[in-house]
Amino acid sequence: MNTNGHDLPQTLLDKLLLDTSPYLSCDECFERLDRYAERVVADPQHADLPMQVHLNACGACAEEAETLIDLLSGRG
Repeated sequence: MNTNGHDLPQTLLDKLLLDTSPYLSCDECFERLDRYAERVVADPQHADLPMQVHLNACGACAEEAETLIDLLSGRG
């Protein structure tokens, strides 16, 4: 219940309710990031559920992944 009279934005509610399983920590994500980015560049449809769940929930890791993918694909 929100007692301050302000509604939470839907995007914030969605992130709070996001199913984060299978769970990866930021450290685990970082350890897998190079291999993940290489595979995404080679196959844009590459699916790695734990990485995708983490990247959807963690802006910092998502930004790192996007930057690395851009560099590897020649867009950066």
